[in-house]
Formats: sequence, structure tokens, C-alpha cells
Amino acid sequence: MTTSPDADLDSVAPRRRGALRWVLLALIGLVVVGLPVGMLAVHKIDNDPRFALADSDLPAGASRTVAMIAALVRRETDVNRWVANDPWFLPGHWLDNMPNFQQGMFAALARATVEMRDQVGRARGTSQDDGDLREAAGLLQFPGDKWIIDLATSPWPQATSEAQYRRAHQALLNYNKRLAAGQAVFERRTDNLLATLDRIALDLGSSSAVLDQRITEHGGNPFDRRADDIFYSIKGQSYAYGLVLRELARDFAVIVRERDVGTLWTNLMASLDHAAAMDPWFVMNGAPDGILFPNHLAAQGFYVLRARAQLREITNVLLK
Repeated sequence: MTTSPDADLDSVAPRRRGALRWVLLALIGLVVVGLPVGMLAVHKIDNDPRFALADSDLPAGASRTVAMIAALVRRETDVNRWVANDPWFLPGHWLDNMPNFQQGMFAALARATVEMRDQVGRARGTSQDDGDLREAAGLLQFPGDKWIIDLATSPWPQATSEAQYRRAHQALLNYNKRLAAGQAVFERRTDNLLATLDRIALDLGSSSAVLDQRITEHGGNPFDRRADDIFYSIKGQSYAYGLVLRELARDFAVIVRERDVGTLWTNLMASLDHAAAMDPWFVMNGAPDGILFPNHLAAQGFYVLRARAQLREITNVLLK
């Protein structure tokens, strides 16, 4: 007995429909279950204030400040995962707070590296800057959201953000190796420290202005969707500056001791630590005098402005 072609087609169609149904269910399961699980696995706001340099990070005679910048760059690109440039099909793309925190960190690290290049890493202002510090400073300013494919600029593969940051990390290591070997400059002069602190104070002042503008224009809206982006960016900036300034005080320990600014520096570190440690469940931009809905931007801004004022106190002492 033979079956007709029509009967064979009738038996195949249900199987195809069944396979398609399973594929759709698998895709739905991937989105509903797999994506949130992946986001939880990737998400990490690493604001550990105890983060310290390993012995391997610091050759004898090297700069602790440069070593800390390099260590933070490596941590966020190779130990933690850089997520700001994740494409839509990766869990990191759907995160919000972590990429803003990381990019806030790298904005501060880029600024600190520029100051190492311009102020500390050369003998005098008219001398040539250091090639490794120049390269690192430029690479750390590379946008953080560039993936290997960016059709807006080119159909061809390009260097990713983390690839550029890894090159910056290597340049920082190269500088410290040369410094340890006596082949590079790290000028521990009061005017260099003063200029570096001035630039960081200006950067914190700019951040406080961003907070003030957001509160002025959108305060009273506790569910302001942009508030958490600003909050976590400045949280990352405060965290990075806290660690960098901690090591800068050790690099310039003689000046800190001779000018008796140790207590002021400790207070500065406490303010930055407070700004970096704030961790609300939900960032709100409520009315500054609100009772039910707080304003986390205003609270963060208090510590940022306090840190800026304390930096100014230190620089005023250094000017005398």
C-alpha cells in the first residue's frame, strides 16, 4: 500500500509547525530568562575603596599614581567586563548604571593622566612631554561605546573601546618601567602638585554644575529617567579620583608632610569616599526639601562640592 504525496505533505506540516513553535518558545525563554540572568551575571559596580596596588604593579622607583591609573584600567577592561559598547544581543547592552559608572571612572582617569603628562612627567613646562604618557592620555579619551562594528563610521571592523584602553594600560606600564630604570621623569615639585589638584578641582566643579542643572530643571520629578545616568557617572568619577589622589599623596609624601596638609587630605578622601559609596536602590531627583521622595543628586552634590572645597584648601596652603 502506498501513501499519496498529499498525505506526506499533511504529515510534514504539523512537524514543521511544532519545530517552529519550539524555536519561538526557546527565543522567548532566552529573552525572558536568559537576558535577565546574563545581566545579573555581568553587572558589577566595583567601588571598593580598599582596592590596592599589587607588588607586581609597582616596580621600585615607579609612580604609585600612574600604577593606580593602570591598575584601574586593567580591572575594568580585563577583570570586570567593559559593557558600555556591548551590542544589543549581549546582556551588557541593557545595563544602565554599570556603563555610566565605568565611563565616569575613565573620564577621571583620562584627566589624571593628562595631568601626569602635562605637569609631572616632564622636567619643566617648556620641555617635551613623555611619549608613553602622551599616548596613554590620548587613548583614555577614546569614546567608551565603540564596538568592533560601527556602521555609522565604516563597514569595516575597527578598534573597540577596550582595545584602545588596553593600549593605554600598556603605555602606562612602559612609562613606569622607564621611570624605575631612571629613563623617565616624575617631578615631585610643589607647583606640579598644585597644578594637578587645581585641574581636578575644576573637573569636580564641572560635575557639581551638571548636578545643579539637573536639579534646577527636573528636581521634583522623583522618577527622572536621566538622574541615574548622571548619578552613576559622577559616582565613578569620585571613586577613581579618590584612589588616584590617595596614591598621589604617597608620591608627594614629602611635600604633604612638609606643608602639613595630611589632615586636609584625609578629609578630602573621606568626602570622595562618601560620594562614591552612595548606593540607593532607585536614584530619585525629588524636591530638595521633599519628605517622601529624596533627591540623591543633591546629596551626592554636597560631597562633590565638599571635596572641591577641600582641594581648594590644600592648594591655598601649597600657594603660601
